[in-house]
Amino acid sequence: MKFLPDSKSSKAYAENQTQKTIKCLRTDRGGEYVSREMSDFLKAAGIGHQMSPARTPQWNVIAERTNRTIAEKGRWLMFHAGLGKCFWAEAFNTAVYLKNLSPTAALNNVIPEEAWSGSKVDVSHLRIFGCRAQKHIPKEDHRKLNKKSAP
Repeated sequence: MKFLPDSKSSKAYAENQTQKTIKCLRTDRGGEYVSREMSDFLKAAGIGHQMSPARTPQWNVIAERTNRTIAEKGRWLMFHAGLGKCFWAEAFNTAVYLKNLSPTAALNNVIPEEAWSGSKVDVSHLRIFGCRAQKHIPKEDHRKLNKKSAP
């Protein structure tokens, strides 16, 4: 795979948000991080690169467990809401979102979003996944006595 085009902007964004610098990148040998271009970028930025041996997911236990947790939570969200598999992306994105709003032992029971942003998290916007919702119908698409929203 080629060097990820947004790696430079991702690095800048992370460093600006946290006021910290990236010191080391740990990856598997999946391909997206082993190009010459990526190696040159990391070297120029003074970032170390630690790679696990090829085809050894057991060396990356935390990431593998996190992936499993997200997959299980995503499947559960779809099942509980009675939604089909076509909603897997929304369910998995929601699982990641909820994980980042939940305390974790890795951060001494601090919420990852709070550790990242440095401010308390407001969860009042959360709703039950798969609950009935209404979408707004723009003014130009409805008449005076018609509905202004639809399921």
